[in-house]
Amino acid sequence: MPKVKLTVVESRCRSGYCKKGDEFIVGDLCPPLCHELWNTIYPSLYVLLNGGDLDHGETRAKLFETRCPDEGRVVIRGEVIEE
Repeated sequence: MPKVKLTVVESRCRSGYCKKGDEFIVGDLCPPLCHELWNTIYPSLYVLLNGGDLDHGETRAKLFETRCPDEGRVVIRGEVIEE
């Protein structure tokens, strides 16, 4: 089963959960993220964990970049990693 590395690219997190540079490896459990951000990224994360790829600009790729629903305060990138 593939794993996905989540990296916090930008952060102005109101609650202090996410800090720029934080990294999490996701295989099957939710990392310590707020539920709003988790609910936003989960569909894309699920696709990557199950071998799919996503639209990324003009191409398809095994990565995504998403903004937090709280005024875009956090930007998080997810990418498939090989172990």
